Amino acid sequence: MDAFDPVREDRFSFGLWTVGNIGRDPFGGPVRPALDPVQLVEGLAECGAAGVNLHDNDLVPFDASASERDAIVGRFKDALTRCHMSVPMATCNLFTHPLFKDGAFTANDPAVRAFAVRKCMDALDLANDLGATIFVFWGGREGTEADACRSPITAIRHMREAIDFLCGYVKERRYPIVFALEAKPNEPRGDTYLPTTGHMLHFISTLQHHEMVGVNPEVAHETMAGLSMVHGVGQAMETGKLFHIDLNAQKIGRYDQDLRFGSEDLRGAFLLVRLLEGTAGNAPYTGPLHFDAHAYRTEDQQGVWDFARGCMRTYKVLKARAQAFDADSEVQQILQHNHTGVAHQGIAAGWSTERAAALRAQRIDPDALGARGLRHERLDQLMIEHLLGVRG
Repeated sequence: MDAFDPVREDRFSFGLWTVGNIGRDPFGGPVRPALDPVQLVEGLAECGAAGVNLHDNDLVPFDASASERDAIVGRFKDALTRCHMSVPMATCNLFTHPLFKDGAFTANDPAVRAFAVRKCMDALDLANDLGATIFVFWGGREGTEADACRSPITAIRHMREAIDFLCGYVKERRYPIVFALEAKPNEPRGDTYLPTTGHMLHFISTLQHHEMVGVNPEVAHETMAGLSMVHGVGQAMETGKLFHIDLNAQKIGRYDQDLRFGSEDLRGAFLLVRLLEGTAGNAPYTGPLHFDAHAYRTEDQQGVWDFARGCMRTYKVLKARAQAFDADSEVQQILQHNHTGVAHQGIAAGWSTERAAALRAQRIDPDALGARGLRHERLDQLMIEHLLGVRG
């Protein structure tokens, strides 16, 4: 064991659907046997994870009876206790059953929308029973291929009605649960409503109980849209809306790959960990660090556990690299060099006639500022050298 091996204090978690992935894809069947949820809990505990997350139907089959549900949940809770594991987050599968082929909350048929909300109510009961305090909504089928089927205005209104209703359910039951909305631009639909974290943040501002709703950005989903995960997470953190996060890796321009964290775009992964850990001076993210990824189809079950350990070890390596980078005296010198100019501090205090007059009176030489080098090339090279382990 070394400093990068995971321990429970690291707050790492995986979904049952991640380490339980059997390697099936559109072109080939399973390459690994399906494991019981209890076996997955045991394996994750042995790897050093702190938590396990789940969709309702990852644990309880869609058509299970009440007695079957109780037996399954009881056995699962016993495993959690025995393995000292928690369930930080739960969610509801609103995408697998044919019922949801054209949406759940946004479906045209009011009976489908009603069933989706009722299913979420049951999933929230399960989440609370398991001790989860975060409930994620990923609208996997909330979109279109044939846009003429409905107005996006209608779809967004139906989405708002569902989230408002479910907020009311949680508040009435006094569950200690908040909601996190997860964006994705496409797949399995041709286009998905509210496709990016920025879209979700604005949508949240329109909700009746916006204070209990945040976001769950995912590396792969933001990358699929060609966006910066770091900037999206930064905006969510700045607004106090980063309630949960999905860590993985993705090649830009591809289908949703859910690769091992850090296996693509190491620079982006480094900057994300740096932001989450607050090594540059911002307040750190203190919620669960969830890996929504899965092992290559080439792997047997041992390879799945290698994958899980790899996700967690890479995060810890990048955390150590970020700490070293931000403690580097040359890095600090460059950053301070670019923030030492004379500025009119009254801007941050807001508008006033006096501050505007002082700003106009301030002497600023635009030519001198334009001629000044910022040393970003050197700063970026220092980051690369820290990433490669040849500095710090």
